[in-house]
Amino acid sequence: MRRAHLSCGFATEPDRFGELELLQLTDRTNMPPSTVDDVVVGRALTDADAVINGYVGKKYSLPLSPVPEVLTKVACDLARYYLHGEAATKDGIVARAHDAAISWLKDVAKGLVAIDQDGEEAAPAGGGSIQANPSTRVFRRDTVSVHHPER
Repeated sequence: MRRAHLSCGFATEPDRFGELELLQLTDRTNMPPSTVDDVVVGRALTDADAVINGYVGKKYSLPLSPVPEVLTKVACDLARYYLHGEAATKDGIVARAHDAAISWLKDVAKGLVAIDQDGEEAAPAGGGSIQANPSTRVFRRDTVSVHHPER
C-alpha cells in the first residue's frame, strides 16, 4: 500500500472530519488557522500507512491495489489520531476510532477478518507454506540398505 493511495479525503473531502478540525490540527503557523498543511497531513498518513502495512502485510501481499475502502477509513482514523497527538482524550471519539482501527487490524493479521477487494479476497502474502508429497519420499525401505559395520 502506498501513501498516494491513502489520501483519506483529508485534502479533497474535508467533510470526513470537518474542515475546521483539519485546519486546527495541521496549520501550526497561522493564528487563526487558515491553511491545511500538506506536510503535516502527509506525515500522519505515512505513520498510519506504516502501521497498516505492519498488520496487513502479515496476511496479504503488499501493496494492495486498489486500496480497499475499509483501509482508507482505517488510515483516516489512525492519521486523525496522530494529528490530535496528546490532545486526543482517552475516551473521546478520536481515541475510540483509533482503538477500533487497531483492533480490526489485529483481527486482519490473525486471519479473523478478510480484506475484500472489489468482491474478491486480496492476495495472501507469499511464502511460509510447506508441502509434502509422501509418494516421493527420498528414504524408503527399497532405496535404503542397512549397513552393519564389522565388529
